[in-house]
Amino acid sequence: MRDSVARSLPGGPGWVRVRLLMPKPGRSAEASQRGVAEERLLGGRLAGLSLPRQVAILAVWPLLEQVMTFAVGMTDLTIAGRMADVGDRVAVLDAMALGGYVAWFFNILQIAVATGVMALVSRSTGAGDHELARRGMGQGVWLGLGAGLISMTVLLLGGDALIRWMQLGPSSAAFASEYLRVFAFSGPFSGAMLAINAALRGSGDTRTPFIGMVTVNGVNMLASWLLVFGPEPFGGRGITGIAAGTVIGWACGLIVVTLLVRGGEDALHWSRRTLAPCAGTLKRIVRVGAPQALEIAGMWAIHAYGVRVIASLPQEGALGAHILAIRVESMSFLPGFAIATAAAALAGQYLGAGSKEMAVKAVRLCWRVALVIMTAMGVFFVLGGRQVVGLVAPGSVELVGLAAPLFIVCALTQPFFASCIVLKTSMRGAGATAMVIRYSFGSMIFFRIVVLAVAQHLGLASLLAVWIILSLDLVCQAAIFARQHFRGKWLDARV
Repeated sequence: MRDSVARSLPGGPGWVRVRLLMPKPGRSAEASQRGVAEERLLGGRLAGLSLPRQVAILAVWPLLEQVMTFAVGMTDLTIAGRMADVGDRVAVLDAMALGGYVAWFFNILQIAVATGVMALVSRSTGAGDHELARRGMGQGVWLGLGAGLISMTVLLLGGDALIRWMQLGPSSAAFASEYLRVFAFSGPFSGAMLAINAALRGSGDTRTPFIGMVTVNGVNMLASWLLVFGPEPFGGRGITGIAAGTVIGWACGLIVVTLLVRGGEDALHWSRRTLAPCAGTLKRIVRVGAPQALEIAGMWAIHAYGVRVIASLPQEGALGAHILAIRVESMSFLPGFAIATAAAALAGQYLGAGSKEMAVKAVRLCWRVALVIMTAMGVFFVLGGRQVVGLVAPGSVELVGLAAPLFIVCALTQPFFASCIVLKTSMRGAGATAMVIRYSFGSMIFFRIVVLAVAQHLGLASLLAVWIILSLDLVCQAAIFARQHFRGKWLDARV
């Protein structure tokens, strides 16, 4: 698995290393040697490795982590789809669909903190300032914990109002309320852990976060299954059992990753000095994370409007079919995010080391790999997506029928989705979060609010029409961010 990403290039990583060492036509031997030397600017786990090997090392553990994330998401849906009677199945899956979107809202501040931490730690690691990197992790933990507590409070106080705004049916709303009241308590655990994981990835360590997330997801699946289908006194807890499994998983994951953070002189580790409050470091994290929080909040509001439109469609089970299709699509975009994580870390580290050229090369290599993987997965969606939905919700002919046409739209947009994921994530890793929000919002507001509202007003809205409109947004954003990438202004962002 370590070389899985590099093997997607012709001849594998060894071939790439040889090609980099050999002069190319029109390129002097001196220029080739300079390219190899620039690849070796980085220290730590990435020292002395070729660029494809650096990408592989940084991407392989997030890739495995995303596989686990897919597994736990599908497990939750499978449990939900099988615990209910056929009559309640649509309502339960609609409630789980809403729970997924609320969880995204729930994580807005936590993800913003993680983005700021990763940008700071990757820059300082690339510059060789390991003390600042450790301080960034220490301050990030407190910010992540605070963000999680705020998220928990907001969800406990305002969750029911949010459910009413989404216009779910009475049965779906009741199930959603039960789920969210328990799920909210995962906030402090997930907030702190996301900050630690971001710091580790920014430093070049993607293995430790993988171990932590395996713990989260593994415990989540086992605990949820036990609390729903297990013997007394554990089982029989229904949808609250699924939510409780999530809380237990995050708590166990935080304990594990905290214990694993230790290292030598140049590695991230805990100390009283770096955990003590530092206003300057906190300010730097917030400066990068605040635009990210604004972006995610705006994105969530825009997506929430789309969910509200879907929930109000006359097609019964439209929201459940929507989330089932997204879960299947996640087989593509979760690996895409793993590749994008490597792009963000390398962009930040190479910029910290003073090499814009290598930052660009790293991002473009990750872009190509993501395009290949996600486009290939699009073919699978057309051939096998219907069967996957049937396994998750057996006997639900209406859900399968609604979800099946969505996979064709999904397959056609995979190259554009891959471009959006890698380019936007790498710009955030470089600290250009304000640029990302400025250009992404225009496209989303136009397609996901204006066009969608017009379609609904004219009576043209259906689940398939909504997905086509969302796909047009991805195509537009891919063009915008490709242009911004080649213009290169994102390389000058301050962290």
